[in-house]
Amino acid sequence: MYNVSSGKAVKIEATTFSEINYKESDIEELLRKNIDMICDEEESMLIVGRQVRNAQHGISDLTAVDNKGNIVLIEIKRDRKDIESRKEAFEFQAIRYAAGYATIEDPEDLVNKIYAPYIERYRGEFESGFLTSVELGNRKLMEFLKTNGAESNFNQSQEIILVASDFDEQTLSAVAWLNSYTVNISCYKMIPYKIKDEVYI
Repeated sequence: MYNVSSGKAVKIEATTFSEINYKESDIEELLRKNIDMICDEEESMLIVGRQVRNAQHGISDLTAVDNKGNIVLIEIKRDRKDIESRKEAFEFQAIRYAAGYATIEDPEDLVNKIYAPYIERYRGEFESGFLTSVELGNRKLMEFLKTNGAESNFNQSQEIILVASDFDEQTLSAVAWLNSYTVNISCYKMIPYKIKDEVYI
């Protein structure tokens, strides 16, 4: 990135999330409220869960449904250093969580297990009314699927998105190999820059 002024270009170096005092939970909340940051022009996602605990007591960062009806698992690490210091590989942690989502049978099952508790947690962000969290979750999820023509395609596949400011070669190599065997997994770089007191990504 360059700052151009009076015909002169001054390079602005990228920073890291740790250097600007962002925690993993800060990035998680940023994406929860602005999921379009990691969507391309033809994609949209509905966030349906945050910090979802599975049967083995693992906790996934964000859970979404995309406009094709896939359940999407979004796992976040701040920086490359955080990835390299893990005992378990970043991508394999995500695969274990995504495998659990493959057992979700229908939209109602997703609402009961994940979306309704999410709505209850963030009830103030949803319109008030007399609907229970389950009723509201069913309505919002079915509206999203219907708008995108994905009612009959619900959870036929699962998608994994890994997010960090940088990735190590081992993770990138593993993800490329998994893609070659039709596992729907991708890496998104969110690179922070700090200019004066403002953060750009």
